[in-house]
Amino acid sequence: MAQISLRITGTENGQRVTRTFRDTDDGRSAARTFAKRLKDSGTAYDVRTRIDGRVVTKTFRTRRDASAHAAIIEGDKLRGAAIDPKRARVTVEDFGTDWLAKRTDLAATTSSLYAHLFDHHIVPALGSTAVGSLSTARVRSWNAGIAKEHPTTAAKAYRLLATIMRSAVDDRLIVQSPCRVKGAAAEEAPERAVASVAEVEALADAMPQELRLAVLLAAWCQLRRGELLGLRRRDVDEVHSTVSVAVTRTATLDGTEVEKGPKTEAGKRTIAVPSNLAAAIADHLDRFVGARPDARVFDTDTRALRRAWDAARVAVGLPTLHLHDLRHSGLTWSAATGATVAELMHRAGHKSPAAALRYQHATADRDRALADALAELAPVAEVTPIRSTGK
Repeated sequence: MAQISLRITGTENGQRVTRTFRDTDDGRSAARTFAKRLKDSGTAYDVRTRIDGRVVTKTFRTRRDASAHAAIIEGDKLRGAAIDPKRARVTVEDFGTDWLAKRTDLAATTSSLYAHLFDHHIVPALGSTAVGSLSTARVRSWNAGIAKEHPTTAAKAYRLLATIMRSAVDDRLIVQSPCRVKGAAAEEAPERAVASVAEVEALADAMPQELRLAVLLAAWCQLRRGELLGLRRRDVDEVHSTVSVAVTRTATLDGTEVEKGPKTEAGKRTIAVPSNLAAAIADHLDRFVGARPDARVFDTDTRALRRAWDAARVAVGLPTLHLHDLRHSGLTWSAATGATVAELMHRAGHKSPAAALRYQHATADRDRALADALAELAPVAEVTPIRSTGK
């Protein structure tokens, strides 16, 4: 139980003295007697309670305020919501640095991204603020400042801060997270461009010969950049015309190449290759890939592939097209052929239908085209009266 004590301070015989009394009838009587002996005496009320094994003390000027706090803190303890305010004085930078150091479960690329967001976007603005003093208003203002120029970065940084603050709640540093800004975690990415078949061919021809196939596989087999770079000779089955995704190769922000399995089981998949790529695959394997089963299909790294792609898209007049847009294009083509959501999920390596559903707009667009074509028949159709067959 929280205990209230009276603390009397004053001057006696030229010296400052302090005595503490229990908040009982006898204690209050003794405190009054002691105070009469002092000059410039003053009274304070200390509320002591034990939170998470440590004695926590808070001081008030009036007994009413002390009693009210004692009742509140006991209620909080019963609800499991009592917080030691001293622990909440740790800064966002110190708590976040410790949190990141303990996250040994993160993939190398994720860890690199988190460190970048924390060091460049969270610490400069919020790092010196105590975790217990960080308000929702402050978080909202911080997020809005980043979002003006970099909305995607703002969403990523907010999600990281929110995760760190949830840990602060779990560790009982704060009662609730200050990250309660509606919509701040959402990334509103613009609609991705859909390249035509002719544009994909032009982009492939603009690439270095040893990377031409990368563009074709990205579009026709809907592979991600990391999946392309992770391919080995053994993953390409020319007999059965399939490509298997078993490993991805990505780069951290400092350029370190990291090989790992796909994020989900759905990402591990075998994809049928359209017949129009057979000759290009055979030529590429023959000219640019070693004979060993583990030989890389594309003997390059993330940065070199990005440089080649940037040069190619500028050369063909598509400077804003991303390599990932080729995957989007291929999935849109697949949807236009009548592919089901399950079929799109398999080719894309999606874990849930939600991601695959975005490509269904292709079938909706095709249905609209058919409807418009039907409408064009109406003005030109010859109207033939129906003859009655009645007697």
